[in-house]
Amino acid sequence: MREGRFAGLLRVRHRSTRRLLAVGGALLVLSGTAAIAGADTALPDEDPFYAAPADIASHPDGSVLNRREISMFGLPLRVSAWQLQYRTSDSQGRPVATVTTVLTSPSPWDGPGSRPLLSYQVAEDSLGTRCAPSFALHGGRGSAISSTIVDTPFLIDALRRGWAVAVPDYQGPQSRFFDGVNSAHAVLDGIRAARSFTPAGLGPDSKLGAWGYSGGAFATLWAAQLRRTYAPELGIAGISAGGLPADIATIARNADGGERAGLAMLIVLALIRNSSGPNLTGLLNDRGRAVLTAEAEACGNDLVDRYPHTRIDELAAAPGLLAHPSFLSAVRREELGASVPDMPLYLYHSTTDEVVPVAGFDALVQRYCAPGSTVLVKHSSASTHNGAAIAEASGGMSFLADRFASVPLPAGCHEQDE
Repeated sequence: MREGRFAGLLRVRHRSTRRLLAVGGALLVLSGTAAIAGADTALPDEDPFYAAPADIASHPDGSVLNRREISMFGLPLRVSAWQLQYRTSDSQGRPVATVTTVLTSPSPWDGPGSRPLLSYQVAEDSLGTRCAPSFALHGGRGSAISSTIVDTPFLIDALRRGWAVAVPDYQGPQSRFFDGVNSAHAVLDGIRAARSFTPAGLGPDSKLGAWGYSGGAFATLWAAQLRRTYAPELGIAGISAGGLPADIATIARNADGGERAGLAMLIVLALIRNSSGPNLTGLLNDRGRAVLTAEAEACGNDLVDRYPHTRIDELAAAPGLLAHPSFLSAVRREELGASVPDMPLYLYHSTTDEVVPVAGFDALVQRYCAPGSTVLVKHSSASTHNGAAIAEASGGMSFLADRFASVPLPAGCHEQDE
């Protein structure tokens, strides 16, 4: 749900973060070269690598179905990169194939056992597979690359620590934005697939962690909530998540009619398209149905750019779509907080977040702070949604490093000071 832009976010306070942003800025410049180099990179829907095998149902969840080595962003970087196609199950229990990109660097892991694995959920935020992180990391072009390039400094920080990183296309082949169960399954099965991939230096003793910001936090925390029942063998050491998209209806109302009205459109179009219950397309008028068809492959950034100040009711069959019981029912099914994760959490959020109001974050934290939980909470003074993503990255990374190093953390919910 980030805007995919570095400019004007905030004054960066930490030297290490400034250094990472410099690397990210350089890659942002080089991404133009990557787009040229990747002009021949097939779109996922046109790339045979992404096509599910005919016998997919015979493979267990997390099985690697196909693999290939790639160059990260299509550039000659000192990073080893592979794409693994793997089997997962969507929210209806149907077998589907999606892709995770596994990255390692020459930096050694100096801890015990095999190198750790970080599952890093980019804010995919899209209605089409051309916006998937695997396409961007393979040297994809256009708006598909914008969200992923923003996360590059943080991916590099994990790699320089000697960790392996897996970046899953957790929305799956149908690009199901804000489908919690679908996203959780894809994240957990992506971890299963990556940990079995021995060329990345991983093994059964590799410690596991997960991270996501904004839309990536949604997928990360849904995976945390379902781990116990869906993938009980995966002992996740810790999770860092920020800019948490809690209270989806409020996020949509907050964006509606403003500069980020495209975000409200993304939420509405995704939930209508994803719904398996009542036919929510009946909430749209002729223009709304035309937009649903025309924007079937749009990235979230595309919608933000194309529809500033648009009101959802301009697309609705009747006024008040964002308060309609059918829409709110669809929203409730996707809200975080229905169950409590059973691994240590580091949760952070800007108190001045203009995209995701902090009240939703606070309410979710209260649900997660059940007896026996271990939650470290950071209310960030960094200005804006994007600002907290940068300013608090070092804290999220340090939290995971401590979990990989088996540093003890007291149980209970604790507020971290500035």
